[in-house]
Amino acid sequence: AEPLERAARAQPRPRVLTAQTEGHECRAKIKARDLRGKKKEELLKQLDDLKVELSQLRVAKVTGGAASKLSKIRVVRKSIARVLTVINQTQKENLRKFYKGKKYKPLDLRPKKTRAMRRRLNKHEENLKTKKQQRKERLYPLRKYAVKA
Repeated sequence: AEPLERAARAQPRPRVLTAQTEGHECRAKIKARDLRGKKKEELLKQLDDLKVELSQLRVAKVTGGAASKLSKIRVVRKSIARVLTVINQTQKENLRKFYKGKKYKPLDLRPKKTRAMRRRLNKHEENLKTKKQQRKERLYPLRKYAVKA
């Protein structure tokens, strides 16, 4: 019964305005899934805006700006990283589509694996047989017999 009484007594806390909440509009954190639908030009424009904002925040840091601006530097840096990540991923994805089915691919689009695995014969090359081997298999097939008990 004690937890119920405590819950009944508990009242919602009043919202305390701190340096982070008062006096600045908090832009919503940029999400990668929202960025993926955008065109490259839009992403580059957004990247420029974020870089401008970051430089302004850094100036504010030097001139002794509010704590809210200092804490926003990290958010903006991470947003820039997100935008760049999406740009690079879409670029690589488009390159993969372009080179799909081509004989030669750029090294960074080939499977990495290990050096030994890359030098190994592929499945087709492993299964190839010489004329002599094929003839031997044809002339001397595996004998199937059963012992009658």
